[in-house]
Amino acid sequence: MRTLLFSVALASLAGACNDPGVVIGELHDTLVLPAIQNRNLDLLFVIDDSPSMADKQAALAAAFPQMIDVLSQLDGGLPNLHIGVVTSDMGTSASASSPGPAIGSIGQGGCIGTGQAGALHVAEGITTDGALFLVDVEVSPGVREQNYTGALRDAFTANARDVGVGGCGFEQHLSGMSHAFDNPANAGFLRADANLAVVILADEDDCSLRDAALLGPETATLGPQQSFRCFRFGVTCDEDSNTPGDKSHCVSNESSDYIDAVGPYIDRLIALKGDERRVMVGVIAGNTAPTTVELRSPPGGGSSQTALAHSCTIDYPSGPAVADPAVRLKAFIEGFPGRATFTSVCSPDLSAPLHEIGASAKGMMGDPCLDSSRLADVSPMPGVQPSCEVLDIADSAPTSSTSLAECSSGAPDCYEIVADATACPSTADHLRVRLNRVSAVTSDTWTYVRCKRAE
Repeated sequence: MRTLLFSVALASLAGACNDPGVVIGELHDTLVLPAIQNRNLDLLFVIDDSPSMADKQAALAAAFPQMIDVLSQLDGGLPNLHIGVVTSDMGTSASASSPGPAIGSIGQGGCIGTGQAGALHVAEGITTDGALFLVDVEVSPGVREQNYTGALRDAFTANARDVGVGGCGFEQHLSGMSHAFDNPANAGFLRADANLAVVILADEDDCSLRDAALLGPETATLGPQQSFRCFRFGVTCDEDSNTPGDKSHCVSNESSDYIDAVGPYIDRLIALKGDERRVMVGVIAGNTAPTTVELRSPPGGGSSQTALAHSCTIDYPSGPAVADPAVRLKAFIEGFPGRATFTSVCSPDLSAPLHEIGASAKGMMGDPCLDSSRLADVSPMPGVQPSCEVLDIADSAPTSSTSLAECSSGAPDCYEIVADATACPSTADHLRVRLNRVSAVTSDTWTYVRCKRAE
């Protein structure tokens, strides 16, 4: 079930849903923080390794420090990281059938067997312990243990670029992600007590197969053996998806005979953690609009075939590249409201997407920063002086709460709103909530910050 657990608690307390658009008295839910910070983060990058991805992989690697910089703003600094890289190459495997015959030229976009089968990818010599993922964790105050040499940026870049661009052209992003958590070669990557973040980089939509028959030779039912089949059978729109023209209200086809439904992949991630508040996803992919079907000559020439029109062109120094509408990937992130980011791959500089994804991961782990532009100013003093209340609510006792007083009252368990440019450099006033506690709280306690909004 994908209903936020903490919404039940506040609904019981205030008779209203935990929705930022709903006023509870004069106050709105502004922040939700784990009362006990969990600094462990397992970070999985799902990277499209098909032949059109070289420049996009390089852009991801170049922008990676933006994400790390944001995560470093957490209280206590950079979290305890496991960072893994997996590809979208699942060969001709499918969830409800045996793998189909090999197709295409293997190593040049062709598909065979189970492909990479969700195995994490590490460049030769990058890890010092032979692990298939990077480890960067704090073992004592100010001391970090790492299983790589040099800078984290360089180690990640080596892994991200080493996946190459010879993978299957029928990209199974969601299947590759899911298999990464099952493949025994990846043992140790996923920690039971860690938060989980998944970042997908792609220039074509997900084509996670239900039935490998989708990759069969050309027939009247399937059409030419091209990736347009993924859109035709994996997406449904108001208009017929197999005829040229603009398409509207396109969504994932959750009842396709050939393509997996997206919903079970959402449920899978949540089940891994047992709490949807500990999962976030980020997607960097093609714009979902325009979504248009056109007639286009196939690679190598020949009669025009029905194809999905590119939704953008990217001007790299090496030449132009394209990306297609990622309708199914957009549906995937919509299963994680408040903890998901869909950004465009349609720029040679991915700094902004990685910054945004980093901010989303930071928010999941406990971002104390307040966006003062959205808060009412209740004092003539300089800057925004917000009016807020802070409540502790335990999942095990959702109908009761503990109110924290302002620290100016002298209470031992209290909160204060202060300026902190280090923790909150991206907001105008750098305001944050700082909690001071003497009393112990349970591990299932969440802290709710509710403030009066600007009119």
